Amino acid sequence: MVLKTFGWSFAITALGLAFAAWQWGWEAFGVVLILSILEISLSFDNAVVNAGILKKMNAFWQKIFLTIGILIAVFGMRLVFPVAIVAISAKVGPIEAIELAMDKPAQYEALVTDAHAAIAAFGGMFLLMIFLDFIFEDRDIKWLGWLERPLAKLGKVDMLSVCIALVVLLVTAMTFATHAHTSAGHMDKSATVLLSGVAGLITYLIVGGLSGFFENKLEEEEEREHEEEEKAKAEGKPVSAVGLAGKAAFFLFLYLEVLDASFSFDGVIGAFAITNHIFWMALGLGIGAMYVRSLTVYLVRQGTLDEYVYLEHGAHYAIGALAVILLITIQHEISELITGGIGVVLIAASFLSSVMRNRAIAAAEGKADPSDKTEVKSGV
Repeated sequence: MVLKTFGWSFAITALGLAFAAWQWGWEAFGVVLILSILEISLSFDNAVVNAGILKKMNAFWQKIFLTIGILIAVFGMRLVFPVAIVAISAKVGPIEAIELAMDKPAQYEALVTDAHAAIAAFGGMFLLMIFLDFIFEDRDIKWLGWLERPLAKLGKVDMLSVCIALVVLLVTAMTFATHAHTSAGHMDKSATVLLSGVAGLITYLIVGGLSGFFENKLEEEEEREHEEEEKAKAEGKPVSAVGLAGKAAFFLFLYLEVLDASFSFDGVIGAFAITNHIFWMALGLGIGAMYVRSLTVYLVRQGTLDEYVYLEHGAHYAIGALAVILLITIQHEISELITGGIGVVLIAASFLSSVMRNRAIAAAEGKADPSDKTEVKSGV
């Protein structure tokens, strides 16, 4: 079952890492591996959400999501989107960006370096909003309870995440403004940081708004279909479960694609905090995206969600760390290994905490499999 579901992912991983080592050396091998792990970790909760929604769809729409959807997710968001970011921020065409990366790496690196302030501000704000919205939400399961409980209370204040993000952006922009007397370029960079950061915030709000729109449409459609089903039963008419599922499937598909896009942003944007090499980025994110889709299929076929409940927390803390690092890298260089290592450590810590939690529940209740106890409150 595992080999059948993850077979393509295993094969692509082996080929991708071997190609990276052969073409660019062991540094590329390490960066691609870190990006793959980071993408899987950041999108783990996306796979769980996808599985919960995908199981409601009929076989036809499941196949559409896992075929056409994977083309959009892997080749669109993970391969084309990074090229588009570089092309837009560096003010060159997408074909020219690829040609520069292949034929003139020094010139390409210079363009990326010049555009780094805009990329970092945009990405830092987008990632920061994801992190803030997560930690300000009151959740039954808490990983770091001593921190998450008071933050959940603060989260009841309307628009708190947006206000904090804007304050962080203003402080970041003013940091460059204070150096305006030394170089005219610093004032330009300050304006760039402010404009790009606002663009990142707006992008997050638009993506979140679209997700909410499709979710509401889905709930309305499911409620209407439920009423039709009850009415048909009352009148003694036959009800086709497949037909009813098909009516809501289009909204489900649109909703899943918007969710995929929103979760793709954090992986793609976060990758710029690790490397500016567009091909390393595309390869690592592509490998990670394959595992996310394979995991979605596995969860659907198994009919269960994953029991490691703190991984979602670890992934979002990693997002928050990447947001801070991106903003710092506007003015200071930070090693790619340190940046990637922080995320890996946070994910590993959340995984170990999940394992310990499951063992504690099993010992307390005498159950061998505590995966059905995820509603239990926990935290340290």
